[in-house]
Amino acid sequence: MAQDNKVVSFQDRKQAGQFSLPPALIRLRDASGRELKSVLNEFFDRSDDALFELADRAGNEHGQLAYFDAMRELRLRRKSISVSILQYVSRAFNEIGRFRPHVAKGDLEEIDQDNLSLMDHGELEQQVAIENLINKLRNRYADAIRLLTVRVNHLVPAIELSDSQMPLSPEVICGGVSEACADLDIDIRAKLVVLKLFDKLLADILANFYQQANKTLIDEGVLADMKRPPVPGSKSGSAGKSSDAKTGQAQQPAADTSAGENGGGATFSELSALLRQGGDASGAGAGQSGVAFLDTEALMSKLSQVQVQAVSWDAEQVVPLRDQILLVLKTDDGKPMQVGQMDDDVINLVSMLFDFILEDRQLHAVMKALISRLQIPVLKVALSDPNFFNRGGHPVRKLLNDMALSAIGWTEKRPGQRDPLREKIEYIVDRILNEFTTNVSLFEELLQDFSHFMDLDRRRRELVEQRLRDAEEGRARQERANAMVESMVSGVANNREIPEPVMALLEQPWTRYLQWLYLRQGEQSEAWQKAQEFTERLVWSVDPRPVTETTRSDLLRAIPAIVDKFRKAMQEISWDPFATDSAIRDLELAHVDVFQRLVTAVPHPEAPVERQEASREEVLPESAIPDDDVADEESGVDAEWLARADSLRVGSWIELNRDDNRTRCKLAAFIKATGKYIFVNRSGAKVAEYQREDLARAMAAGEIGMLDDGLIFDRALESIIDNLRSSRKD
Repeated sequence: MAQDNKVVSFQDRKQAGQFSLPPALIRLRDASGRELKSVLNEFFDRSDDALFELADRAGNEHGQLAYFDAMRELRLRRKSISVSILQYVSRAFNEIGRFRPHVAKGDLEEIDQDNLSLMDHGELEQQVAIENLINKLRNRYADAIRLLTVRVNHLVPAIELSDSQMPLSPEVICGGVSEACADLDIDIRAKLVVLKLFDKLLADILANFYQQANKTLIDEGVLADMKRPPVPGSKSGSAGKSSDAKTGQAQQPAADTSAGENGGGATFSELSALLRQGGDASGAGAGQSGVAFLDTEALMSKLSQVQVQAVSWDAEQVVPLRDQILLVLKTDDGKPMQVGQMDDDVINLVSMLFDFILEDRQLHAVMKALISRLQIPVLKVALSDPNFFNRGGHPVRKLLNDMALSAIGWTEKRPGQRDPLREKIEYIVDRILNEFTTNVSLFEELLQDFSHFMDLDRRRRELVEQRLRDAEEGRARQERANAMVESMVSGVANNREIPEPVMALLEQPWTRYLQWLYLRQGEQSEAWQKAQEFTERLVWSVDPRPVTETTRSDLLRAIPAIVDKFRKAMQEISWDPFATDSAIRDLELAHVDVFQRLVTAVPHPEAPVERQEASREEVLPESAIPDDDVADEESGVDAEWLARADSLRVGSWIELNRDDNRTRCKLAAFIKATGKYIFVNRSGAKVAEYQREDLARAMAAGEIGMLDDGLIFDRALESIIDNLRSSRKD
């Protein structure tokens, strides 16, 4: 069981006869503990947003409840969960060789059918979830984990250590997660949500953790020259660089597919193969006779010279990467030069990436021009880091994605009007063009700065949007109250002979009281039901039909209570006392007229209660409440477009096309009470509102187009892979 301690000690706990950890492993234990604590802090920092998003997409109330239960429990148990996981990993170090993770690879396969039938279904689901997370980590960080395993085994040659027993193995980390989650005080559905969240977030932020773990041992001199994990069965723990005889280039190390999320994409070697099979490679590395060769180092130097030229480009000037490369592949006297095949593949891939980005209709021309200035710096990063294409968490990719995402709803400001987003992106682009050489830490610094800027901007916009939602919901409640009160009063007064002064009383002060009561307590409250009954009784007191033998005596008993109730109601809403007295005098005069009419009236056997029940049914007839299916048929809008309107989620970006004017906005709120969709621009100001049928009709007419708010770099890479694979099939 995890203990809710506030301090985690990673000090070596020596027991009698216990194996003494080598100094390098002690330093790895302490350093990885600090690093893992940072990883868990990032996980918890991101968990609220992720759970809110999952809850928003949940299809039913039970699903939302599970997400909110998980959110609450993670907030309450954040520290104890972190402590439990850190202690678990610490034990794997301190008891190295003897410690066996609770959830090890293969556990599920070892369960026989009889045991499986007796196993609790929830427990099985948890075990499957942990097993899936282990497999994901093993696949994603395969090379880094294998390198670390070899180095740890090198430090303890006397101990037979399986891969799962390596203290930082996926089995150990996931075993700690499993043990910590076992103590959560939530039902199985919410617990599985927590495990799903670990699967969703934790796997994406462990790249640096494993890199730092290897670096710690390298700094300790443990197999420092080993660049690649050994081939299974080989005794060599290192792999040096080999030379390419044709190009004179040192072969770059294989792309580390474990360095970050790749979203199911291809590694650089796979992309290169697709390029060549699809005929997209230029063949620059073929070794043309008489053509000067440009190695990677010289190519990078020439690219740096071209890079600074982009600073002086016009606001909307876009120069394709291939045109810029033509300036590079020339000698000083204008003769052509060639690059190695690998460098040529990188140039082609980066060029295709930016072709996709610059053709994306979702980006404004100004933003496209700004991002296009980064083509050379991005190419330099890709040439120096083969992980660039398959590492989703690469700071350069994240910065491009974040800038493109922020610009989806951007529109150009009027001359003289300040534009903080454009100024920030221009600042980032200028710094990269002027300062970037080969050190990617500049991108990391700028990514952090831009993330902070966007976080502040998001909070400001959320505040504006929340005020708008509150105002719209308040207006919707008021409209609903008005409609309900009007329907009730008109239903009660229907076919009744009500004196004009009393009708004015019903339509003004009494209507105001009913609206106030509806907004305060709602239509399901007892007070609202009593107010409805009183309205019927008030109308009956001035038009007591049908008249019976007891009507006069009933009125004599009822009128004092009716007048008293009306006066108290006016006092509750602070109605003008003089106006209240005047209304009561009108009501009393109407009652006098009623008694005078009753002298000559012919009694009927029906009781007034029956009339009251009948009038109550008239308040909201069923015909006034449209059935959804009937409404859809009457609206004349195809069901497909109604379904698309229904599928819009809050936060979705659209483009309005009205009178040849294009406006980008996002859905800020859906007001259920009125069925209104409220759209705002990037500043949070309302630009449009639609009813469901009107929205579906506008979508069908092409007046509204959906904008993809996905990660632009990832979309570009997926498009390239699809195109290359399609061309290979053709």
